[in-house]
Amino acid sequence: MNISIFGLGYVGCVGAACLAKLGHRVVGVDVNENKVRLINEGKPTIIEEGIAELCAEAHEKGLMSATMDVREAVHRTDVSFIVVGTPSSKEGHLNLNYIYAVAKQIGEALKDKTSAIGDCRLEIGNLKHIIAIRSTVLPGTNEKVGAIIAQASGLVRGKDFTIVSNPEFLREGTSVKDYFNPPLTLVGTDMPEAEAVFREIYKGIEAEFICTDIRVAEMMKYVNNTYHALKIVFGNEVGNICKELNIDSHKVMEIFCKDKQLNISPYYFKPGFAYGGSCLPKDMKALKTLAHDHYVEVPVIEAIGESNELQKRRAVQLIMAQGQRKVGILGLSFKSGTDDLRCSPIVDVVESLLGKGFEIRIYDKNVKVSELTGTNKDFIMAKIPHLQHFVTDDLEAVCRESDVLVVTNKEAEFADVLGRWPGKTVVDLVRQWKEVDYDGRYEGLSWGDVNANREGQEADVKRDFRQTEF
Repeated sequence: MNISIFGLGYVGCVGAACLAKLGHRVVGVDVNENKVRLINEGKPTIIEEGIAELCAEAHEKGLMSATMDVREAVHRTDVSFIVVGTPSSKEGHLNLNYIYAVAKQIGEALKDKTSAIGDCRLEIGNLKHIIAIRSTVLPGTNEKVGAIIAQASGLVRGKDFTIVSNPEFLREGTSVKDYFNPPLTLVGTDMPEAEAVFREIYKGIEAEFICTDIRVAEMMKYVNNTYHALKIVFGNEVGNICKELNIDSHKVMEIFCKDKQLNISPYYFKPGFAYGGSCLPKDMKALKTLAHDHYVEVPVIEAIGESNELQKRRAVQLIMAQGQRKVGILGLSFKSGTDDLRCSPIVDVVESLLGKGFEIRIYDKNVKVSELTGTNKDFIMAKIPHLQHFVTDDLEAVCRESDVLVVTNKEAEFADVLGRWPGKTVVDLVRQWKEVDYDGRYEGLSWGDVNANREGQEADVKRDFRQTEF
């Protein structure tokens, strides 16, 4: 099929490349000239495992291109995915201006589109276009987008065009794999013809296809992400309690996760660092605000964000308790394998340590300050405006010049840090090593000492940790 994708960020770029891999002809649309240029050169707009190869292949086969011309994209395609950003306000409400602006542009482009949808071998009546909302939006957005397009185009929803809700379930760092191996494919629509089109679009993906009510589909991403956030916090709190009782928290949670019938998924149930990224904080805040707006009390959801902030403060306290001023941060993005700094929890930790006069060095091979753009750049510049003075791509230099090494994600290149730098104090926020045989000081964030040689040191650190102010 001929598909246009509005927004070439993480979800848009991955979606464009993966749809082209499935054999569809894709046109990307973005207001950022650099992103359009990259796609037209067969290059991705993001750093993600497998995405560069997919973009190059799609470019070589002539299946993927990009433009800044909305009318051209709409007229050349049958289905348009809206995948633009939905940033969160301080109160937790979503800013849907980008969604509505794109909807208006699509509507104006549809005014003089005369051809019906073709090249899909399906009976779909006289529909001229299908618009799919892929961005994460609250219930009711689909209806408003439909009204905007109807007003801008003069066309009738349900007769000339329709809007479906098609939320994505992608994790940054593994989004390409997730695209081709999703837990399910979810489409919310009120038209059987649209369902048939989306079954055709995703025909090459082996996953249960669920067609449901539009508002149910709009709600699912918030429920999913809020639950993921809850699982992370729950695992961390269990870990913190276990550490005080000298119980191996990872063994506790390993046994807990054996129950696949009730406990469902082991992915997030790992004691470790705070959650971050562009999805979980925003979506959890949005669901909390939605409940507040309807006068529904949600004490557990209310507590998740604060518990997550406590985990960040706990990390700061643990680093300070080591009694060393030169700190090396190994990993700045919120997750290994990505350059996404938005709501990365270690950014808040670094900001706090800098404010307390610590000498900070940061290593992250994926973060290139000169290449940061958009909300990613805005976020980090607001937190650490002189980031370029602290970040380097020289891991050896950071380890050599720091007394305390803080491991913040599970990049493979960090695996031999203990062997290469035996004299350093290591603070592990993510359980990089399951077993540790280390002569130096090693401290886990939410798990006890895994080095039998450190009994006296552990007592000292624990005493200092409790007395440290944040």
